[in-house]
Amino acid sequence: MQSFKEENYLKAIYQLKIGDQKEVVTITDIAVQLGLKTPTVLEKIKSMAIKKLISYDKISGVQLTKNGFDVAVNIVRRHRIWETYLYKELKFSWSEVHEIAEQLEHVNSAKLIEKIYAILGYPKFDPHGDPIPDLKGVLPKSERRPLSKSVEGCKLLILGVSEHSDSFLNYLSEKHIGLNDRFVIEKIDGFDESLMLISKSKERCLVSAKAAKFIQVACLKENCACKASGGTTKA
Repeated sequence: MQSFKEENYLKAIYQLKIGDQKEVVTITDIAVQLGLKTPTVLEKIKSMAIKKLISYDKISGVQLTKNGFDVAVNIVRRHRIWETYLYKELKFSWSEVHEIAEQLEHVNSAKLIEKIYAILGYPKFDPHGDPIPDLKGVLPKSERRPLSKSVEGCKLLILGVSEHSDSFLNYLSEKHIGLNDRFVIEKIDGFDESLMLISKSKERCLVSAKAAKFIQVACLKENCACKASGGTTKA
């Protein structure tokens, strides 16, 4: 049985490797991810290597072993299912679910988490748009993309976000942008690439180019020009 601290380390390594798609996960990467000092992380990594949860050398960096990967996937799966339950069933906001799920993810009851997952209808993504891995660690496929890679006139659906800070989620709340909302891109500014969106209720909101990089969307039109565009351009 792993400690809460070890589970947090394994989850951080998984997120860096799978989420951020880092070829080499370094001690510094983990320290930044967990908000810890490098010597503290190095000491813990060495003890986890002895338990065969990870392997480590300076060339290939930190790697999850088969056992470590299985534990990490389980933690990530529990976290994202808890987030979905808190958001969908208990009506917590985007900005609240992450912190609470950080605590609940350590409740090690497969029967409980699978019961909750069934109640939710077996969702493929959590409220932030992050994929929920299956029991084998396989992630669902998605056509989601950053809002920044859009063209004028695109009709889109908000699928999630890739930035989970309170300041960013509060920014979205102030703009009245939420999960599963639908918008049309009315205009993309030629100078700063900010986007003017129109909601179904005809309300307009201006989204900065910086924020657009963290908002995950999908085109609602099958042959939308966004799919042929490599970046934010005008149609």
